[in-house]
Amino acid sequence: MASKLLHRLRRTLLREVTLQPQLGSAEDFPESSELDDDTEGLSSRFSGTLSFEGEQEPESEDPGENSELDSDSDVLEDSGENGTESAESSPACQPPARNMLTKQLQDSWKQSRTRSIPERLLFEVTDASVVQEGTSKYVLYTIHVIKSGQSDKTPSLITRRYTDFNRLHSQLRGLYGNEMRGIAFPRKKLRRNFAAETIAKRSRGFEQYLTHLHSLAELRRAPLFLEFFYLGDLQAGQSLLRVGQYQEAVGCLLNALGLQEKLGCRPQGHWIFTLAILVASFQELEQPEEAQEYCERALQDLTSPSLQRQQQQHPLLVPLLQAIVRLSWKVSKDKRQWESQLQQLKDSGVDVGSQPSLKEYLVKESLEGSEGGRHKGGDVA
Repeated sequence: MASKLLHRLRRTLLREVTLQPQLGSAEDFPESSELDDDTEGLSSRFSGTLSFEGEQEPESEDPGENSELDSDSDVLEDSGENGTESAESSPACQPPARNMLTKQLQDSWKQSRTRSIPERLLFEVTDASVVQEGTSKYVLYTIHVIKSGQSDKTPSLITRRYTDFNRLHSQLRGLYGNEMRGIAFPRKKLRRNFAAETIAKRSRGFEQYLTHLHSLAELRRAPLFLEFFYLGDLQAGQSLLRVGQYQEAVGCLLNALGLQEKLGCRPQGHWIFTLAILVASFQELEQPEEAQEYCERALQDLTSPSLQRQQQQHPLLVPLLQAIVRLSWKVSKDKRQWESQLQQLKDSGVDVGSQPSLKEYLVKESLEGSEGGRHKGGDVA
C-alpha cells in the first residue's frame, strides 16, 4: 500500500511538471518546493516501512501500473538494503554474495539440532533440619535432584551440610579457577547460623549455586562435582554389603544409580561398579530376577563404544559374565550369549577360573573418589 501511494503521488507531480514547463524556479513556487521536500521525506519513511514488512511484494490493483514501477526503483532498492540488514540471520534474506556463508550457517544449524544437549536439572532444597550431635550442632539440608520439563517418577535426593558445600567449592576453585570466577557461594556467618532467615537464604543460595555449576559444561563433567552427589551413597552401599545389610544397601545404591543417571555419568565413572553392587545385593536377597536385570544392564554398558576403546579389560567383566550365566539359568533365560563371551575370553588367554566372584571383588575393592579418599559428606539419603 505504501508503494502504491508513493507511486501515485509521483505520477501526479510528474504530470504537473509536464503541464507547466519552465514557468519558474522552485523559489517562485514555495509550495511546490515544500511538496518536493515532503516527497523525499515520505519516500524515506515508506522505505523504512517496506523494510520492516520483510519480503512481501507490493500488490497491483491495475495490471497497467506494472510498466511504471521503474519510478519507484530507488525506494525499492533502499527497502532491499534495509531489509537485508534487519534480517541478517535469516537465510532467505541473504544477498547472492553471501550464499556460501548462508550454506555454512544452515549446515551448522542442522548439526546443532543433532548434538546431545544436556538435560536441565532442578536442585530444590526441600528440608533443612538443625542437628545436635553431642557438642556439635549443624544444619542438614535435603536437596532433591529433579529432571525439569517432565514428571520425575524416580526422585533422587542427597543430604548435605554447609561444610560439605564449602569443601566442594574450595576444591573446585583449586582445580577450575577460571570456570569458578563469578560463581556466588553463600558466605560463612559467625552468628545467627541457626536463625530461620539465615537457613532460608542459604537454602536458596545452595539451589542457585548447584544450578550455576551444572550450567557450565566443564564443571558439569567434573568428577568432583558428580561425586558430590552420588559417591556418599555408593560408599555407604558397599559398607552395608560388607556387613550383610543387603536391603539397606539396595536403598542407598538405587539412589546413587538414579543420581548418576540424571547427572549423565553413564557408563563412565562408578556406573558399572554401582550396578555390580546392586547385582550382588539382590543375589544375597535371593531376588534373581532383579539381579539378572541389573547384571544385563552392566554387561550391555561394558560393551558400549566408549568403554570398548579402553585398552585394558574391565576388572568386572569376567565376574559379571559368570554371575549372569548362573542368574539366566535360574530365571529360565537364554544364557548362550554370555557363555559364548566367556569362551571367547578363554580362547584369548584369559584365566577365567582364577577370577574372584562378583561379591568377593566388590567387598575387597577400595572405593575412592577423585581426591583419593572416602567421601566426607557421605550421609545416607
